[in-house]
Amino acid sequence: MKEIIQSGFTVLILLPAISCKKENSISPSLAVNSKSSTEASVIDIDGVAAIPIKIGTQRWMAKNLNVGRYRNGDKIPQVKDPAAWDTLTTGAWCYYNNDPANGAIYGKLYNWYAVNDPRGLAPVGYHIPSYGEWETLSTFLGGDAVAGAKMKSTGTTEAGTGLWYYPNTDATNSTGFTGLPGGYRNNYAMFYYSGSNGYWWSSAENINNIDAYYRNLSYDNSYLFSTYLNKNYGYSVRCVKD
Repeated sequence: MKEIIQSGFTVLILLPAISCKKENSISPSLAVNSKSSTEASVIDIDGVAAIPIKIGTQRWMAKNLNVGRYRNGDKIPQVKDPAAWDTLTTGAWCYYNNDPANGAIYGKLYNWYAVNDPRGLAPVGYHIPSYGEWETLSTFLGGDAVAGAKMKSTGTTEAGTGLWYYPNTDATNSTGFTGLPGGYRNNYAMFYYSGSNGYWWSSAENINNIDAYYRNLSYDNSYLFSTYLNKNYGYSVRCVKD
């Protein structure tokens, strides 16, 4: 198949007129409800805290996962070697280009086996979103064709105001999701598209049991794409509340 190419303390600033105008097409209260100073922090296995964001009826982590252990404390292997990555059938992670500096920005890239491990990749009280939960998010935001713009962080590298390549089409980040262009690692352990695309796993397998579903944001359109690829790909992970 052809692959589609396509951040804990929260300050709540009350700007009701601006916020409502920004997201009238979805819900007058979206911009207010998407960030809540009363929301309990999420604590991951490494003790890092983050305040989740509310989008519709869901609560999402507002940054990519960056843990090196499963929920029970077991270590997830970091795999740099291309040949080893290609043959994995168990969980593993890497940094984009095997560079820790990228981890500080984008979090880790995980293969789907880490996503699916019964020891749990997500923090307690959270899980990897299912295909249906991604669909719920997209529907609330007006559908796949426009949802991506409301999820992408703003600014461009060319303007020195963000991480996305120009033009970062229609990006508003009105949800607070702050989707970043972290790129991916393919099943041959090659790295692609940092700056232009962001990819996030779902928990859903394709019927062929070889591939799994993911979601994709791109610099040059407003879409939240959905498709599936090999479980050995390395994608970012976002978690949603149980």
